[in-house]
Amino acid sequence: MISTLVLLLGPFLLGYLLGSIPFGLLLTRAAGLGDIRKVGSGNIGATNVLRTGRKSLAAATLLLDALKGVAAVLIAAQMGQLAAVGAAAGAVIGHMFPVWLSFRGGKGVATTLGIMWGLSWPVGAIACATWLAIAAAFRYSSLAALVSVAVAAVSAWFLTDSRAAFLLTLLVPLVWLRHHENIARLLQGDEPRIGQRGKASASGA
Repeated sequence: MISTLVLLLGPFLLGYLLGSIPFGLLLTRAAGLGDIRKVGSGNIGATNVLRTGRKSLAAATLLLDALKGVAAVLIAAQMGQLAAVGAAAGAVIGHMFPVWLSFRGGKGVATTLGIMWGLSWPVGAIACATWLAIAAAFRYSSLAALVSVAVAAVSAWFLTDSRAAFLLTLLVPLVWLRHHENIARLLQGDEPRIGQRGKASASGA
């Protein structure tokens, strides 16, 4: 039991520290755009960074938020699969609840996609393909995020280690909970579509 906790706790803390790096905030400040938390939805993810009008910054935020998830998993994987799962959990929690920002972070989609690629690239590929398909069909970034994490979690039970699949399954309700405002707007028909200006949708990487 103690050895299992050590194999989880250390990697979890590593993942948390990597996941808590607020790339959206850092990049927008470096670009002279001020505090991204005062723009649009106030979210630090790529979707809100896009509202600054800087597509390159939004793309960089998306990529870096995903890569910190990948990095956490791959580094911890040197200690074994259990450590990789612990780091994956830490990375997502770190992004959502970063200590540096009073535990007010992003919604975890990009980082969750990142840990999926790190834990099992086929699962990551399925998640990204699902996101693109739903986004293209319905033009809702938040809907694409919600569906993609759920589909990927189901596929994980067939494509990867059961411990990784269990973690990804646990993350689905957490990601959905972080999107509760988006879900409410989707049900009411008020959720802005991709590229539409208006109320903040913040599907939130």
